[in-house]
Formats: sequence, structure tokens, C-alpha cells
Amino acid sequence: MKPPHFLRALSSPNYRRYFAGQCVSLMGNWMTTTAALWLVYQLSGDPWHVGLVGFASQIPVLVLAPFAGVWIDRQDALRIVRLTQVLAMLQSAALAGLTLTGHMTVARLITLSFAQGLINALDWPARQTLTYPLAGDRALLENVIVLNSITFNLARLIGPAVAGFVIAAVGPGWCFAVDTVSYVAVLVALAGVRLPPPAGRTSEAHPLADLREGVRYAWHHPALRRVLLMVPVIGLAGFAHSILAPVFAETIFHGDARTLGFLMSATGIGALVAGLSLTLRTSPTGLERIVALGAAIGGAGLVGIAVAPSFAFALPCFAAAGAGGVLVMASSNTLLQATVDHDKRGRVMSLFSMGQSLFPLGCLLTGAAASAFGAPLAVAVCGAVCLVAAAVFARGGVVPRPPA
Repeated sequence: MKPPHFLRALSSPNYRRYFAGQCVSLMGNWMTTTAALWLVYQLSGDPWHVGLVGFASQIPVLVLAPFAGVWIDRQDALRIVRLTQVLAMLQSAALAGLTLTGHMTVARLITLSFAQGLINALDWPARQTLTYPLAGDRALLENVIVLNSITFNLARLIGPAVAGFVIAAVGPGWCFAVDTVSYVAVLVALAGVRLPPPAGRTSEAHPLADLREGVRYAWHHPALRRVLLMVPVIGLAGFAHSILAPVFAETIFHGDARTLGFLMSATGIGALVAGLSLTLRTSPTGLERIVALGAAIGGAGLVGIAVAPSFAFALPCFAAAGAGGVLVMASSNTLLQATVDHDKRGRVMSLFSMGQSLFPLGCLLTGAAASAFGAPLAVAVCGAVCLVAAAVFARGGVVPRPPA
């Protein structure tokens, strides 16, 4: 039976298996994210430590992803992703064990978050490199990217809400335990994926020379350069609402873990709606306008959060911030994937992952600003940065349409 147009990527057997595994595993991942943010705030009571956990979990991607991209271009990306999932499962098991036995501390939580960041530095660009082979057909590429985004954000909608109730009922350790078990689904799915052997880019060059080649290629390609400069700005400033959600839930709106779950789920609703809107598209043409629109919507949402007079007012603002992030990142991903040469895909997509991973610096700076000046002002500044970035990107006009 042929799937409907908005699910057309599921006609690829390999992607269908991958998609099924992700639907389960990502929900567990979001439960862990929510539980870790809540736990560190409960252990320390300081927004600085909330930001520090986010920083530790992603700063390795910022530093190491470009080097990982060189290796991925020389290796089998599918094997790399299988390895990273095993390592991530072990990291979640360590979180669960320490928390459930009462031995978790702020330092240990930060250390394990850093370990996850090391895994992600290899996993994220490898996954991006797999996107094209999993699609199996260039005509399905955009739909694969959008469905990946929808899966991610549907999990962000459900996972935090479930985590909020689990934390309130039995504590954050059980969220980590559920995440550990969820990795079984993605490992089974990956075991069923059958891709042709990678062509294998033979290179006698030093890895640093390969890295320089990839950076030079991206910089001298106008469409790639423009997108790769936009992504880090949004990665730095566009997700302040998610890292400071525990502060708004408890200190601003005087709620509990369930309040946090609702705020993060509102972000997921906005992201899901944005992703569904992208499934209706049939061509990458015009995606540059969506990148600019997404940055503007996200920036407006952040400003709205900062001035929100009530919890009810904040919910749609969190949704707008979530929608903006998806519109920017999914559209940017599609533009890059449809434009880059195959033999440089790992390196260029590692630069994309690196740009996204400016999020940890944003976590650190936003957490410090919130600790010093208050969470509302910190989020308002981030929103203003996104609005300025949207205006600058929009002035650049239309990115040339990728070749067929």
C-alpha cells in the first residue's frame, strides 16, 4: 500500500525501519533531558548549573564534530551510528543507576552529560550523513528530513509531559531507566537496515588537510555558506526557552515538575505543527524564506516568554519558539543535503552539527545571564538576536535552487 504524500518517505524500507526505532527511542531521550534539567535544579537551586548541564552535554559536538566528519567520510556511517547507540544506552544506564541508588551529585550529572556529548559528537554528523542513503531517492530527501524533525518534536511533545508525571510520582531516576530500555528499539531497527556498501572515498591526505578541504568547499559555495552562518546564530540564541524552562516553571510561575512538562510539551506542539507544515512541500525551492520566517517566529516567541504575565500566556509563546527552531533547522538541513557533493557530505553536515551545537554556549551564557539578571531578561535578549538574524538573512534574497 502506497503511503500518503506527506508520509512518502516511508515507502523506503530502510527508512521505515529507522523511523520506527526512532519513534520509541527519542521519547526516552526527551524524558532524560527533562529529568536531567529538573534534577540538577533540585540538587543545586541555581540556574547556572542548569545551563552548565546543557553546556556539558553539547560542547563536545562543537569542538569535535568537524574532525568526526572527516572520519565519517572515510567510514561506514551506519556502523558508526550502531556503535554510538550502544554507548548512549550505557550512559543512560549509568544515570539511572546513580540516581535510583541516591548517589547522584551535580558533578556526576555534569560528567555524564559531558560523556553523552562525546557520543553525540560522532553520532549527530553520522546520522546526518545517513539521511541521503536512507531516503534511497532524492525525491524523498526533503520528506525524510521533515519526518525526522516531526519524530523528534513529537517525542518532545510527549516525552517531557510523561517525564513530568513520572518525576512527580516516582522520581527522575525512572525517566533515565525508561530511556535505557528505549535504546533497544533503535538498535533492533538499525540491525534491520540494509544499505549498499559505502563507495569509500580513498584519500591519502592527512585528516587536517581533508578538514581544510571541506571547510574551504563550504565557504566558497554561496548557498552553503549562507545557511552555515545562519544555523550557529539560532543554535546560540534560539533555544533559551528550553534550557531555562525549569526556572520559569518553578520560580516565575510557581509550579512543579508537571508545569515544566507542560512548558516543554508546548514547545513540542509548536515544533510538531511546524514540521507538519513542511511535509506539504514538494520542492526545496523557497526554503530560504522559511528559514528567515522561522527565525522571526522563534524570536517573537522568546520575547513573548520574557514578558509573559501568566503561565497561560507563556504556553503559546513556548510553542512559537519551538516552531521557529524547527523551521530554521529542518529547512537549513534540506538546503544543505540537496546541495552538497556526496564525497563531502560528512564534513559539510558536521559543520551543520557544529553550528547547531553552539546551543551549549547559549546554555552557558543564558544560564549565567539568568543567574545575574533574571531569566526573563536573558530570554528577551536571545529573542532580539533571533529577530535581527531573521532580518539579515531575509535581505540576502533567494538561495539558488539546488541542481536536480
